[in-house]
Amino acid sequence: MSAPPTTSRGPRRFGWPQRVFSQVLLMQLAIITGVTVLVTGLFLAPLSAQLDDQAMRRALAIAQSTAAQPQISAALQSTEPRPDGAVQAAAERIRRATGAEYVVIMDKQGVRWSHTDASRIGDVVSTDPSTALAGRSVMEIDSGTLGRSARGKVPLLDGSDRVVGAVSVGIAYDSVRARLLATIPGLFAYAGGALAVGALAAYLISRRLQRQTHDLAFSDISALLTEREAMLHSIREGVVALDRTGRIRLLNDEAQRLLGLGPDAAGRQLDEALGEGRTTDVLAGRVIGDDLVTVRGSRVLLANRMPTDDGGAVVTLRDRTELEYLGRELDSTHGLIDALRAQDHEHANRLHTLLGLLELEMHEEAVEFVTEVVGVHRATAEQVTEKVQDPLLASLLVGKATVAAERGVALRMAAGTLLPDRLVDPRGLVTVLGNLVDNALDAAAGSADARIEVGLRAESRTVVLRVRDSGPGVPAGDHESIFMEGWSTKELPAHGKRGLGLPLVRRLAERQGGSVSVSDAHEGGAVFTVVLPEALAEPEQLGVPAPGGPAPLGPPTPGGPPAPVRPTTSGDAR
Repeated sequence: MSAPPTTSRGPRRFGWPQRVFSQVLLMQLAIITGVTVLVTGLFLAPLSAQLDDQAMRRALAIAQSTAAQPQISAALQSTEPRPDGAVQAAAERIRRATGAEYVVIMDKQGVRWSHTDASRIGDVVSTDPSTALAGRSVMEIDSGTLGRSARGKVPLLDGSDRVVGAVSVGIAYDSVRARLLATIPGLFAYAGGALAVGALAAYLISRRLQRQTHDLAFSDISALLTEREAMLHSIREGVVALDRTGRIRLLNDEAQRLLGLGPDAAGRQLDEALGEGRTTDVLAGRVIGDDLVTVRGSRVLLANRMPTDDGGAVVTLRDRTELEYLGRELDSTHGLIDALRAQDHEHANRLHTLLGLLELEMHEEAVEFVTEVVGVHRATAEQVTEKVQDPLLASLLVGKATVAAERGVALRMAAGTLLPDRLVDPRGLVTVLGNLVDNALDAAAGSADARIEVGLRAESRTVVLRVRDSGPGVPAGDHESIFMEGWSTKELPAHGKRGLGLPLVRRLAERQGGSVSVSDAHEGGAVFTVVLPEALAEPEQLGVPAPGGPAPLGPPTPGGPPAPVRPTTSGDAR
């Protein structure tokens, strides 16, 4: 059996690390190393030139101090150049004292009178001395008989300031290079220390980034940001992120729609963007709780706030408007069922009474009973439709009167009530009146002489609505609180939260430029007053004659709204 084929593998390649910690650490180490090498190089580059300059200036200073000694110029003029001469002795003494490589003294012909090698005394110098003999000083790096050196040459003057020779002093260039090399280890030590401190700082910064990014790769962070943006703008819940100062950091499309804000709201303070109100208090955390209900414009919102580690918060908003409307429609349906049940009960009692009268052959009494019942229904329907000519409001009042009678509460129209059929927003007024009558019915039920009085009056194009009940009234300290979302004295209903009716009434009134207020009635109870300017259309806009023209509506037809019970509450037998 043949051996399995072998595969050759090339050298393993180490790819660029993916983690933020590794990438940041490597990049910072590379930057620190590069900066350290660059700074070291920039320091070393001029150091050699600086050391050369220092050596030349030192040589020049030694030459000048040598030329300043008068006995040397005097000896130069009065003696011969000899190895044991006075000039040689003085030059060697200065050389040994200053540590110079050589001190050469020459006459005007360039003949040496002193030299480190005594055998060269009396010879002409190897370099051109003309500049110094011409009376000018010289600094240079040059090569002579003693090798490469830093030189300084000055003229030698006598007592009359005449040039009688020159002094040339040399500093060995090897000593300059030795100083440069001696400087490098210390410089590298400083560079290594700086590199070590930078590496430690880079490591600590990278570790912090690692904790804050949860050791994710840059590609993972980019993907998370992309997914976050897609998720925030696609979900059907509003999301608002706030920083610790209450400034809006971001809000998605749904939050902009629910709060009525634009994209420019990001970066603004919450109070500035939303204004004062419960919605601002809920988002800012000044109202604490779960599933907090608030009303923004015509929308009912459910808000939840979650603090973040940096002191900010994320608030989620759910649109509860449709659910609230459905709940109120369910309440209306229940009310209608109660009204129908009450009517059915009342009609059953009357039919039983009529049947008994017929069985007892009391025909005249039966005719009188039927006439009375029909007359009462007709009179009550005519009273409502004559004073309230809008069919939606008239139907609402007829149904509410039936429910009120079933609960032992008398519902009557206030004196002076008259509302023409020219409402701009009849459905909005139905919502306002329905909420106020429901609240008044709950307050009056069970009280002595339970009653509700509804007044509707038109003043030019303004509608003034008043609902008065015989309940316990509203404490003076709660006259504003009752219009806040979530405030209620009732138990929680099955379909949702309490405390939304009166806030919606205020919102609807304010949306039309009106107002709603509550006060105490003289006979006890509460009086709610709603003023709606511009709530009536001009007669010409509807194609009807001016006020004083339309005749009152007649009694309801058999297919019309149900007739109300008598407003004197439940006096009939059951």
